[in-house]
Amino acid sequence: MKRQLINYETLLKVTRAISHSKDPEEVVLMAVEAIATSLGAKGCAIFLINRKTNELALAASFGLSRGYLDKGPISAMKSIAASLAEGPVAIYDVSDDPRIQYPEEAKKEGISSILSVPLIARGNVIGALRIYTSEPWEFTLEDVNFVQAMAQITGMALEMARQYKGLKDSIEILKSLKARGQAKTR
Repeated sequence: MKRQLINYETLLKVTRAISHSKDPEEVVLMAVEAIATSLGAKGCAIFLINRKTNELALAASFGLSRGYLDKGPISAMKSIAASLAEGPVAIYDVSDDPRIQYPEEAKKEGISSILSVPLIARGNVIGALRIYTSEPWEFTLEDVNFVQAMAQITGMALEMARQYKGLKDSIEILKSLKARGQAKTR
């Protein structure tokens, strides 16, 4: 019950912050910290799919070492790929699961279990949100639902922040062109 209350508080905190932020980087940084803290997990990371390379690019992380994050390219086709195509995937033991691309590095980092859920925007999978635990963890349905909700909120927030940034950039370009046009007519 205590964790459920914390999860609701986290949902409120994150949605409030997201509704005030127009910076995609700020959105993902705040989300990974809040999710990891709420669950009492070792860490959390958000990865975005690079469609050209089919790799997962790190967007934000909390609680994970630079060495672990820099372990090598993460293939969207090899690294817990089912979570991108089929939905949440919970891995109880990273040292003994073929879906883990870098099991030795995960063990060295002190990671025991991982929950990976798709990050969705406008009905399209744009990446993955992953929770890392230092102890073996049987993720409950409540855990999975909470992380899925956070991933959906974060995906929507990222998309809105990107649109805002694109609109803002377009307005600046138009202002610049208008200013140049007025300067030429003088």
